[in-house]
Amino acid sequence: MTEQQFDVFLCHNSEDKPAVIEIAQQLRQNNIRPWLDIWELRPGVDWQEVLEEQIRQIKCVAVFVGKAGLGPWQKREMRAYIRAFVNQGSPVVPVLLPSTSKVPSLPIFLEGFHWVDYRLQTPDPTVQLIWGITGQRPNDALGTAEVIQTQTVASETKPSTNVAAELAAVRQELERLKTQQSAVEKPLPRAAVPDDLSSEKGIDYTRLRDLLREGKWRDADKETYKVMIRAVGKESGDWFSPDELQNFPCADLKTIDSLWTKYSKGHFGFSVQKAIWQKHGSPTSSGKRWDQFCIDVGWKPADASRYYKTSELKADPKFSPRGEFPEVVGGGGVVWVSSLASRLVNCSK
Repeated sequence: MTEQQFDVFLCHNSEDKPAVIEIAQQLRQNNIRPWLDIWELRPGVDWQEVLEEQIRQIKCVAVFVGKAGLGPWQKREMRAYIRAFVNQGSPVVPVLLPSTSKVPSLPIFLEGFHWVDYRLQTPDPTVQLIWGITGQRPNDALGTAEVIQTQTVASETKPSTNVAAELAAVRQELERLKTQQSAVEKPLPRAAVPDDLSSEKGIDYTRLRDLLREGKWRDADKETYKVMIRAVGKESGDWFSPDELQNFPCADLKTIDSLWTKYSKGHFGFSVQKAIWQKHGSPTSSGKRWDQFCIDVGWKPADASRYYKTSELKADPKFSPRGEFPEVVGGGGVVWVSSLASRLVNCSK
């Protein structure tokens, strides 16, 4: 994409959406192109991928704060843009909505910025917001054009700090976030209580456990196939039959599933896939319900036009759809998935 399509990303709590939509319409009327999820996010697409793409392309973010404060997804969007701000110099514009009775308690990295306050009539908040987005002073940005105004309630303005202090606060918060991220990405420590590696067939699940504990999801998927094919008495390179999956040893199935769910923190695992399969009506043949299952677990794109290759999967609990792995039975399509899901149901009785 050679030309930026949008001027500003509107980061907001869903509870404040009506007020944000009104401001977005004002921006449009003043030739500012806002990115707003309700307008631009197509149903059925991965919102995380869309967010990452917009972060790379849009050079400014407006963070809206109303009486409900910051929403959970809003915090993730804001932190991503804070990183972009430090690395690329992207402006972050905090915006107080009219519903805010007082300036809320916020993270230090947001408090350091100069606010646009829609509770005030002077200076005009829309003019101020456009200035923050474009980097042009109001007279230069708007000339004599009339700006659509929103009714506001007078309140105290929040003084801005100097630029050096603002950047120091942002960098301090970025370092804190990086420290947290590093801690999350470290391999999980060995559990005080040993994992249950039970097997009815004498299979050693130590290597699978170690790969999952280290977060090597693709290697763990290959190892899952190896131990499963041995559990049904076959060699690597062979295929499962539906009957073999429908009668898969319960102890082994529970061991494999518990390792996947434990070390992915509930994001991956056969039981996770089973729950999604049941949500879509437990499909046993190809069709719309099966396609929607594959879309939900990330095996097909939103139009269900094809299966992704294993190498195309995200293979990361931070970004993958729930149930993306193990992908070992995905290669057998609806027959393998439905056979193993049915076995999980029976093993749970």
